[in-house]
Amino acid sequence: MGTSRGLLLLAAALGVTAAARCPAPCVCNNLRAHVLCLNGSLTAIPDTIPELTRKLDLRGNSFMVIPAGAFLATPYLTHLDLQHCKVERLEEGAFRGLGRLVYLNLASNGIALLYQESLDGLFSLQQLILEGNRIEEIQPGAFGHLGSLTVLDLRANALVYLPDMVFQGLQVLRWLRLSHNALHVLGSEAFAALPALRRLSLDHNELQALPGEALARLDGATRLDLGHNPITYVAEEALAMASLRHLFLDHASLQDVAPDAFARSPQLRILDLRENQLQGLPPLAGAGGLVRVSLDGNPLLCSCLLRPFHKWLARARVEAEGACAAPPALRGRSLNSLKSPEMRCSRLWPPPSPTAPPEQPRAAGSRQCPRGCVCSPDFHHGSCENRDLREIPRDFPEDTRLLDLRRNPFRTVPPDAFPGLKELVSLHLQRCSIRVLHPGALRGLESLVYLYLTNNHLSTLAAAAFEGVPQLAYLDLDHNAFTHVPADIFRLLPNLISLHLQHNAIGELAEGDLAGARGLRWLYLAENAIRHIAPAALAPTKMLEKLQLGGNHLSEVPTAALWGLPALSELKLSRNPIKNMGDGVFLPVASSLQHLYLDNMGLEWISPHAFTGLGPKIRSLYLESNKMSNIPDMSNFTGLEILNLQDVPFHCNCQLLPLHRWINKLNLCVGATCGSPAEAQGLKVKLSTTFQACPGWGRSKAGETHPNKTKAASKPNKKRRSGKSPARGFSKSRA
Repeated sequence: MGTSRGLLLLAAALGVTAAARCPAPCVCNNLRAHVLCLNGSLTAIPDTIPELTRKLDLRGNSFMVIPAGAFLATPYLTHLDLQHCKVERLEEGAFRGLGRLVYLNLASNGIALLYQESLDGLFSLQQLILEGNRIEEIQPGAFGHLGSLTVLDLRANALVYLPDMVFQGLQVLRWLRLSHNALHVLGSEAFAALPALRRLSLDHNELQALPGEALARLDGATRLDLGHNPITYVAEEALAMASLRHLFLDHASLQDVAPDAFARSPQLRILDLRENQLQGLPPLAGAGGLVRVSLDGNPLLCSCLLRPFHKWLARARVEAEGACAAPPALRGRSLNSLKSPEMRCSRLWPPPSPTAPPEQPRAAGSRQCPRGCVCSPDFHHGSCENRDLREIPRDFPEDTRLLDLRRNPFRTVPPDAFPGLKELVSLHLQRCSIRVLHPGALRGLESLVYLYLTNNHLSTLAAAAFEGVPQLAYLDLDHNAFTHVPADIFRLLPNLISLHLQHNAIGELAEGDLAGARGLRWLYLAENAIRHIAPAALAPTKMLEKLQLGGNHLSEVPTAALWGLPALSELKLSRNPIKNMGDGVFLPVASSLQHLYLDNMGLEWISPHAFTGLGPKIRSLYLESNKMSNIPDMSNFTGLEILNLQDVPFHCNCQLLPLHRWINKLNLCVGATCGSPAEAQGLKVKLSTTFQACPGWGRSKAGETHPNKTKAASKPNKKRRSGKSPARGFSKSRA
């Protein structure tokens, strides 16, 4: 309170008051120096926020871009929340001037790339939350100015590759959260610059082997989460982490573990191997400090071959959790209850002896850097950005992993354009006036994961252009001249995860366009001219999780095309001219859908049964800027964290009473206002007095539960009121 009072006295001395400068859509708390501009229609950072503001909450707006110097007028900020603001780009220097900021939340936006100067100036920042964006790549140096950061949250992004020294500068970082990405390539020095790290979360990725070389740099880490990765084998001395105490390898694909796999992790106490494919384990003689091994959910064969492990458990006094799956006589018996004579041999089970995959020799980079370009041997980067080059230069060092050739007028990419770059992972060819990618253009790039071809003049692609890039996972073709999806390329790209075709001129999605795209998870088709999607067009993409169709010419929800997409969690239909929405239009994806965007469509009518099948799984629903006067009952949407009903002309009569009651029970800022009758126009639905004349108003005021809302349905809102999930929901302020 003393600090707040001092700030107010200083403000008075300067002739500035928070109340005098509070922007119109916002709420300002003078005593606490807090400003809230929640779930509004702001498209730019307000320039009239009081200078002495310390906490600024801008959740739920539509900024798209955070420009350089956006917060220079508020140098005293310590907390800044920009969740769900549709941010796609952070310009270099966006946060300059915020030297006091300790907390920055950028979760649930659309940020795809982090450049070196994106976070410049945040030298006091302690927590940075970037969860739920679509970050595909981080350039080394992006975190170089964050010397005070202790928590970095990069969960639920689109990362496939971590280059060497990518976290350089994070000298005091204690927890790095990389869960729920698609990581399967880690540079051997990716974690080399993290001396204070104590916890690393790598669960829910695509790692096929334990990344021992990269992890060996983490001398001080005590907890490692590697669960939910397709790791099949842990080899000899695979993990050398001197301080590691807790290792989680649950829900992987483990079939065997070497006896001395953990011999170089002497402090290991807890080993979680639940839900794998282990039929047994050898004595883990190298793990001398182990206290507990969890083996629940494995198909353990309690034969004589398990006796050595069983005896070791007793001798080393290690607690084991798990039960026998076979033989039938011992099925269900816990390991701790077994006695050696019970574990008899069976001639029918000769266990396989998996071997570790052979080490691939690394080629040493011996070539020099091409004239006019810059090569960094420490980062394995090469750059010839904006050098007015007419031809793609050659003779980059053979160990180059990131090559930046942006803003050069190449016009074409000839065959074998990148000889000798077998280790190249990321190739940037944005704004290069490219019209043709010749067959064999990428031949030899056997490690390539990211290919950026945005802002060129491509209208077709020959399938043969993608020969020799079997690891390609991210293909960005935004801002080109495609009129059709470049079909036939996917058979050569078995690992493709993300396809960007936004801002092209595609008119339809036809059957066969995506043939071969079996592993595709994210498909971005926004801002095209799509009028029709064939019922079987998306059938090959059974793993699809995100489908972005905003800004097209669809006149109805493509319900038929959504069948067979059991993993779809996000669907964007914003800015399509869909006027009416019939029954059960989202039924094909009702069991998986979590985020639904139906804003700015001119919607005039939604059937009472349009949301049939949807319910507690829905976390965010965007319906703002439409024309309907009522919406279906959503009382079973108990998992909602975001609901945007701004700029919808609700007719506030008795038919809307259920919505009024429901909104009053929500702990969310929804922005719903009355468009009619005249006496209620402009009033918030939550506060309108027109409902007081409705039958049943007395029961509502007495606090009775809405008849459509069960006790179970009300529990999540109670949790939000208790403040247990402040990072994901909106603060209770204005509805």
